[in-house]
Amino acid sequence: MEGAEKSVDVKGAENAVSIHDATTKEIGEESRRATELEHSMSFRQALKLYPKAVGWSAFFSMGVIMTAFDPQLLGSLYATPAFQRDFGYMFEGNYIISAPWQTALGIGNPLGQVVGALAAGYPMEWYGRKWTFAACVVGTGAFIFNQFFAKSIQVLLVGELIGGLILGTYTTIAPTYASEVVPIALRGHLTAYINLCFVMGQLLANGVIAGTSQLDTHWAYSAPFAIQWLWPVIILIGIPFAPESPWWLIRKGRLEDAEKSLNRLSSSAVDNKLTLAMMIETDRLELEMETGTTYWDCFKKVNLRRTEISVMVFVIQVLSGIYLVGYAALFFQLAGLDTQKSFYMSVGFLAVGFVGCCMSWVAISHFGRRRIYNLGLAFLTLIMFIIGILDCAPNYENRPGIIWGQCVLLIIWNGVFDISIGPICYVLICETSATKVRTKTIAIATAAQAVIAIVMTVAIPYMINPDQGNWRGKMGFFFGGLSLFSLVWCHFRIPETKGRTYEELDLMFERKVKTRAFKNYKVL
Repeated sequence: MEGAEKSVDVKGAENAVSIHDATTKEIGEESRRATELEHSMSFRQALKLYPKAVGWSAFFSMGVIMTAFDPQLLGSLYATPAFQRDFGYMFEGNYIISAPWQTALGIGNPLGQVVGALAAGYPMEWYGRKWTFAACVVGTGAFIFNQFFAKSIQVLLVGELIGGLILGTYTTIAPTYASEVVPIALRGHLTAYINLCFVMGQLLANGVIAGTSQLDTHWAYSAPFAIQWLWPVIILIGIPFAPESPWWLIRKGRLEDAEKSLNRLSSSAVDNKLTLAMMIETDRLELEMETGTTYWDCFKKVNLRRTEISVMVFVIQVLSGIYLVGYAALFFQLAGLDTQKSFYMSVGFLAVGFVGCCMSWVAISHFGRRRIYNLGLAFLTLIMFIIGILDCAPNYENRPGIIWGQCVLLIIWNGVFDISIGPICYVLICETSATKVRTKTIAIATAAQAVIAIVMTVAIPYMINPDQGNWRGKMGFFFGGLSLFSLVWCHFRIPETKGRTYEELDLMFERKVKTRAFKNYKVL
């Protein structure tokens, strides 16, 4: 056995040497051939050739469903009578969760995500995407115990803080893996799928709460907490069979393992030696460009523009008003709908988002990233201002038609978000970051978004709660103003990255190609 192991090692080493010997000329030629093949590959051809890559990418994105389920569940529980009674206090004849405790609970998850996202960058580089994902899922299963058995709001807060640490890793792991296992023709769709996972997590949370909210016992909130154990069970059964990211294996010098991983991700009709050559060439180019591999390297001149774009497209999701989605049931309730209708409305709200995500795949196939993101944000800005203007109508409280109009506009807003800036954000983050620092760049963007989310988590309860600001639809002016500022930035800074290989994008950023010149730029 020992001799056999040595012979395998020698063979692997010999293969690696032969590949390196050919790097200068032959790998360069094979890389160009692979680039031409990727450019000519259609969406349908890619689906036929890479069905396993699609499946495994979707599998790794399941962690994002858990990330979305927890905060959405918590936001919906604020309007659940049993939860209000067991964890809240009496205010004007009704139980409510106070704004300070809503803030504390809501801040636990994003605060944990700041640390979790940044911390994930290290084990992902040391141990790979696969086993980092597995370890995080085990941790998620453990923190659900805290939620399920919590009898006080203080204990629940501790659980949210610890849980947020782990949940923050999934928004780094999922886009990294998705962007590293599929060809150009599928890259936009599979990275955009991450946003669909967010919507599915939110939709499932609201659907569960809609079914349990009228229970008069602790099961109104304990049952939704318990359902979260389903995801760790499914993932831990499948993770041993998952292929590792070939990009990570190449950076570790494990070229033979990288080729095996590519073979497991594609059909037998694909010549993965060409794909491997393109990856090696891109890795070599980034080494020459000194893109680096550390967090500090993300802020060096060669990567700074790419990091700025990645951070901003993610942060703009929060600035546009997405965190209002978590308070949808409460918003509808405060707008005048009863508890049951509020939950039904919030489920419909997210169902529209689900359809929007699916429609984004069609948009991604026909339009560029820049156009979809910028036009979508323009519509979101307009809708927010209309919601705010309607709230200023005279005798607002006695005009249910206006209240319903605001609710419908909020639903339309969510649909537009999930066609445009919701999914395209993940596409842009994966395509603008350099491959060597992709994990770190996504982690920084996730952490930055979480920091802004903390600010919103603190502010929204004070703005929306009846015992505090009671802004109702006037929140549209707040988010509309932030969206308008964001739209100006997008016009000048978001480039068109559709249809480009990572090598082409590396060269375009290195050459400082102007934002609006990206679309038609020819890489020679």
